[in-house]
Amino acid sequence: MAIHNPNSLLVALSLLLLITFSNVSEIYGAKLRPSECKPRCNYRCSATSHKKPCKFFCLKCCATCLCVPPGTYGNKATCPCYNNWKTKEGRPKCP
Repeated sequence: MAIHNPNSLLVALSLLLLITFSNVSEIYGAKLRPSECKPRCNYRCSATSHKKPCKFFCLKCCATCLCVPPGTYGNKATCPCYNNWKTKEGRPKCP
């Protein structure tokens, strides 16, 4: 079946782009649902020997920011709220 109408082609191309880029925010760790925080924090804290405090602060940060950086360490630039939340001493609050 060939698409002969230019408008149909435009609609088909738009749908293809929408489907392709629909999960971009997930790739960069942004705008999670609260129910997604626990599995993301479990993975984020999987490589540390201090799992309990890591998970506690990760869940707290995720509940506020709705974002957890990808990987087990670093990559905080993908979540500005998570990255910029500091303790009273100026150290990072979020693992």
